[in-house]
Amino acid sequence: MPESELRLIKRCAEFIPQESIEQVPRRLRGIYALYKHNPRSEKYNVVYVGMAGAGKRGGMRGRLLSHLKKKADLWTHFSIFEAWDNIRADEVRELEGLFRHIYRMDAEANRLNIQRSFKKLKRIRQNSLSAWLSS
Repeated sequence: MPESELRLIKRCAEFIPQESIEQVPRRLRGIYALYKHNPRSEKYNVVYVGMAGAGKRGGMRGRLLSHLKKKADLWTHFSIFEAWDNIRADEVRELEGLFRHIYRMDAEANRLNIQRSFKKLKRIRQNSLSAWLSS
C-alpha cells in the first residue's frame, strides 16, 4: 500500500472564489481559510482560519456558506484542507488553534477572528529558551 503524502491532510483546494462554495462537497471536515484578494499585488491576505466537523452544520461547505451570509464583504476567496478520516476532531481543533495563534497579531487576520490565541498553547509556552536546554 503506498504511503500518503501527508499525515493529517488528505487533499486541499486553494484560493477559490466565493462563487464556488456550492461546488464544495458536503460533510467535509478539516481546516479552511478565508482571504481578501488584492488584485494590484496578486496577494491573498488571511482574514480568518476555521475548522469544520462533518456534523449537522454541513462541514466546511456549511461553514463557508455561513460566513458568506454574515461577512461576505470581508473576504473574496477561500482554501479548504480536508482531514483524513482517521484524524480525530481534537487533532483538527489543535491545528486550527495553532494557525489562529500564529497570526493572532496580524491586523488583517483579526477582522473575523474571535479567538485571539490558543489557550492550550499559551499554557505550554516557555519563552525562556535557555530553560529548553534543561528539558
